[in-house]
Amino acid sequence: MIATPHRSESRINFRVLMRAAAYRYDRRAMAGAHDPHADPIPDRLAVIGQGYVGLPLAVRAVEQGYDVVGFDVDRAKVTRLLAGDSPVEDITAERLAAALASGRYRATSDPADLAGFSVCVISVPTPLREGLPDLSFIESAAATIAPHLRPGATVVLESTTYPGTTEELVLPMLEAGSGIRCGGPDGFHLGYSPERIDPGNAVYTFENTPKVVSGIDGPSLAAIQGFYDRIVDKTVPVSSPKEAELTKLLENTFRHVNIALVNELAMFANDLGIDVWEAIDAASTKPFGFMRFTPGPGVGGHCLPIDPSYLSWQVKRSLGHTFRFVELANDVNEHMPDYVVRRLIEALNDRALPVRGRRILLLGLAYKRDTGDARESPSSPIATKLVDLGADVRAADPHVTPAHVPAGVTLVPLTAEEIEAADAVVVLVDHSAFDPSLVAGHARYVLDTRRWLPAGPTVDVL
Repeated sequence: MIATPHRSESRINFRVLMRAAAYRYDRRAMAGAHDPHADPIPDRLAVIGQGYVGLPLAVRAVEQGYDVVGFDVDRAKVTRLLAGDSPVEDITAERLAAALASGRYRATSDPADLAGFSVCVISVPTPLREGLPDLSFIESAAATIAPHLRPGATVVLESTTYPGTTEELVLPMLEAGSGIRCGGPDGFHLGYSPERIDPGNAVYTFENTPKVVSGIDGPSLAAIQGFYDRIVDKTVPVSSPKEAELTKLLENTFRHVNIALVNELAMFANDLGIDVWEAIDAASTKPFGFMRFTPGPGVGGHCLPIDPSYLSWQVKRSLGHTFRFVELANDVNEHMPDYVVRRLIEALNDRALPVRGRRILLLGLAYKRDTGDARESPSSPIATKLVDLGADVRAADPHVTPAHVPAGVTLVPLTAEEIEAADAVVVLVDHSAFDPSLVAGHARYVLDTRRWLPAGPTVDVL
């Protein structure tokens, strides 16, 4: 027998987990194990959160035969979804329309519509509030779904969080709210599977990116792996939710630290008169022992500015130690917008132009290429700092909606007239919709933070 999972001293033997996963635990059989006459739980999926993570999961599950309820507290988003208007660029209007037309996808903000699920995936935001993890969205999701839990049903947390959240926070909330124990033939199943969505990435999608899966016991792991095996190409089981939770934080901390390294190196190389981009190109020819990272105006999105801080907070809280690499990376990356503004001010001063009253055109307000995701984008503090300095700031971004444009900034199309009217153009995001020859042919001065244009008399590269 596998030990009950909610005791902190319990650890699951990994071989037991693998054996459980190997025989592909049958959710329907277990759902009826407590009552031989009970109806099996149908393949009904509830996805809590219909954003960049939840919507691709929901649509893919519909395509694989699930009846899906997409729950979101944002009623405006639900209205858009029901009208076939996808708020997520990775899900085209055509895929959303097909999901709706199938009759197996319904978006809702009514918790009553969650009743009867066989699997529920929680994919809600986990922001930082004043530097501390905010799990209120996870808590709200757990409280919402608990009354609808049935024996044999499965709950999966996908939201990024610190190790221990699934077992120490979600588990007791679900048990208390449902009156059902987790585990055993009369219980529900629970585990963690970190999201690996990369908005705008057409090569590595939700379907073909390996999915790390975990459960608090053998049947939970097998149920969760069986679910994801139906909707993704490959699953990677690990021994407990804590390992899965740490996996996500490790992935993003690795990127965060290495981006900070090249960002700081770029600042020093510029002062030393060295082309850091050429050095990175040369180092990238080494076939082993090196992974390419490039400088930029800072880090953005939900992951890099936030996830490493979850890990640092947990280490400090549990062990009393400072995670020095994370703290250093935070310091470097958080100050890159200041550095970009300083470089622009210096360039304008060299041209006898004060920043006050200058017309500055920013290219890109999203946090990354070819997406409208502006969460934690470094473009926002750069724009705000320039507005505060008295500049006339314009911005071009074909993906970002006006609602995400910083105060004091005018959203404009990228035209020859706009470029010629600008005293300086700052390349913050190299969207493929932007024409580099148009910018190079009409700009008086360009500060390029992405090495989108070749350096020259009128182009400075970060």
